Amino acid sequence: MDKISGRQTALLQRRHLKVATAPGPRRFELVRHTDVSGVSGTGVVAEGVEWSDGTVTLHWGGRYPTTTVWQDGVDALLTIHGHQGATTIRWLDT
Repeated sequence: MDKISGRQTALLQRRHLKVATAPGPRRFELVRHTDVSGVSGTGVVAEGVEWSDGTVTLHWGGRYPTTTVWQDGVDALLTIHGHQGATTIRWLDT
């Protein structure tokens, strides 16, 4: 039971830290080849970093800049923002 609200609370599932598999972070650009949504345009639409544990941070610029964290990595990010190949990742650090 939550002491503040008095409501029943569900147990939270804790995520285990992933073991780092790479030597350090690497930067990338999210490149949109076709603007499926009509919002972002084409070209470089966001910048990102893949951290050594596989977590990804993605930063959208523009009028309403936003930064998001993808704990499940690049594959999860591309599942949402890849638009079935219309958007790809260009690695800046190899």
